[in-house]
Amino acid sequence: MTTEVTPSVYLTAAFYKFVALPDFASKRAPLLAFCEAHNVKGLILLAEEGINSTIAGAPADVHAVLAYLRSDPRLADLEHKESFASKAPFHRMKVRLKKEIVTMGVEGLSPTKRVGQYVKPEDWNALITSPDVVVIDTRNDYEVEIGTFKGAVDPDIQSFSQLTQWVKDAKELAEKEGKKPRVAMFCTGGIRCEKSTSLMLEHGFEDVYHLQGGILKYLEVVPPEKSLWEGECFVFDERVSVGHGLVPGPHELCRACREPLPEGAKQSPLFELGVSCPRCHAHTTETQKNSARERQKQWEIAKERQINHIGTPQRQERLAELLPTDAPVLYSFRRCPYAMRARMALQVSGIRCEMREIALSQKPEGM
Repeated sequence: MTTEVTPSVYLTAAFYKFVALPDFASKRAPLLAFCEAHNVKGLILLAEEGINSTIAGAPADVHAVLAYLRSDPRLADLEHKESFASKAPFHRMKVRLKKEIVTMGVEGLSPTKRVGQYVKPEDWNALITSPDVVVIDTRNDYEVEIGTFKGAVDPDIQSFSQLTQWVKDAKELAEKEGKKPRVAMFCTGGIRCEKSTSLMLEHGFEDVYHLQGGILKYLEVVPPEKSLWEGECFVFDERVSVGHGLVPGPHELCRACREPLPEGAKQSPLFELGVSCPRCHAHTTETQKNSARERQKQWEIAKERQINHIGTPQRQERLAELLPTDAPVLYSFRRCPYAMRARMALQVSGIRCEMREIALSQKPEGM
């Protein structure tokens, strides 16, 4: 049942599982409908190799989605990590079909076949302080920038798929006395390490370990006074970063590149709210910046008027201004094949009307 009242506390659940899902495409529509019916927002990735997601909403609704997923015997043992926030971490619900749930681009590489040895957060410190262990942060450069484990190697990559080449070239992984080093790898929630340790085993490394549950689990269970973590952990939602106890951190997000603002970014002449930051300014055209300026303007207007500024409703408001004042209103489901045909027929016939998509979580009482 849909939660009608906006929750004061949002539960965020992060989860993934590598498992054979040959029917993954057929799961998209019913899963999206179930999430929308429970007013749960976030992103779920589905692929033949499994599922990867972070969702948020009222606790009862998030747990309803988790129960729905676990009703599939293949996902019955799906594990998730929880954290709480006072503000909504996501504004939309998306379920996307992908070739990989985490993109590495290595054909035939499958964590369902073999991965490195899991190390519990409580045992992680002892492992990474061993002098014969190379500790590798598998995340992107902007994530490493705001926090990492003490002494960890930073591959300085802009995307996870670049890790493959780094492993081939890295001096830190060179053989010593004819033997490859022991390797410990970590990432945000554990999913990238599943593939990276599988990759290392393919390259002939024998002693390969990874942090079970990722950085998030470590920050959740290891007290600050015993921690070897330095800084904050970047997360891919509106919290931006979290620290020990998974408490939201002080970092802000650049709305253009969706990466955390570098230190002192707001004082830079390259920073423009909602448009650019020193990290991304040179990578966008003036046309893209102007588009971002218009988006920021609309966001500020919506905030001042205390109305929703995100997604379909605003596009509909702008389109409505172009319609006759007596234009009829058509309520329809965007993904319904009959509704698609109706919209096509209206377009061909030249009948102008206002289109309004019905969200299951916000359907009129009459329905």
